[in-house]
Amino acid sequence: IQLAVRWGKIDMLRVLLKHDRSQGYVINRKNGYPLLLSAAHRGHVAVAREIIKYCPDAPYCKKDGWTCLHKAVKSGNMEFVEFILGEPRLQKLVNMRSSKGKTALHYAIQKCDPKIVAALLDKKIDLTILGSDGNAAAWELRDALDSAKTLNWNEVSMLMIKADPPNAKSVYNLHEEAKEKLINASRKDARSLTQTYTSNTSLVAILIATITFAAAFTLPGGYSSDAGSQGLPIMARNVAFKAFLISDTLAMCASLAVAFICIIARWEDLDFLLYYRSFTKKLMWFAYMATTTAFATGLYTVLAPRLLWLAVGICSVAVLVPILTKVLGEWPVLKLRIRLGQAFKSEFLDMV
Repeated sequence: IQLAVRWGKIDMLRVLLKHDRSQGYVINRKNGYPLLLSAAHRGHVAVAREIIKYCPDAPYCKKDGWTCLHKAVKSGNMEFVEFILGEPRLQKLVNMRSSKGKTALHYAIQKCDPKIVAALLDKKIDLTILGSDGNAAAWELRDALDSAKTLNWNEVSMLMIKADPPNAKSVYNLHEEAKEKLINASRKDARSLTQTYTSNTSLVAILIATITFAAAFTLPGGYSSDAGSQGLPIMARNVAFKAFLISDTLAMCASLAVAFICIIARWEDLDFLLYYRSFTKKLMWFAYMATTTAFATGLYTVLAPRLLWLAVGICSVAVLVPILTKVLGEWPVLKLRIRLGQAFKSEFLDMV
């Protein structure tokens, strides 16, 4: 029967339990796992349902208190966790403690799994339970400080602040500790970080500068060859053409500024890097939007007299591109903001 559980052979398990229900109470001699714990390890929800169906009081933990919920959380089996939380006969496992005095929530936080943490917090879980080390569940975040730059760590932090307001100060302190640790680590590697960022940024900046510079000498509509206005832009009086010239100039100037800032970057100074990132990011976004505007207005100048619908369509797409870029680039953060609502703490994402 242990092999049937291990490999998820539901039909075989059903036959064995129908024949002899006492087999549902078998304990593995090697690791002390009851069948439910073995199923949790493998994430076999259907197997666990069959065991509960034929053996409602089947053992669910080892002698040391390690339950199938602990195992499911530790293994990251979200589906099995949901099964346990939805099974009335197993919901008591939520507040059961392991040999280290820790509940499933302790291990979920330690693992930085926001989905499991949120699922556990939805149940009547006792947040006052302390581990053998005297720490509440929220303090498990300290053991996961190496993951402090991830969205998962920060989402778990926000969830715990919302669920356990009395311990919110502790979570904020952990956040500050993680931030200080990351800053100190970054100072040691400031040269490498600056070099990487300046290389990537300057490449994009030079590309935009090249495009906009070339566009300035291949004006939409071309140049006039008429006497008296020879060499002048044909569309010089067009409003869209003027918008093209302005946006193209702004895009080129902004991107050139970024490219030359890369040259004067101070390689060893982390504070400069942080300032540099903030400043150049704004300039690059400005250059990006100005470039798309120049592209749209340039085509509008040429197409509008005969194909107005197409010109308007191109302008609309060009306007939407920076917006879509922003949304797609920050979609994980936006999803987190929507999911957490008022519990979202934007300051927690400074490290991400």
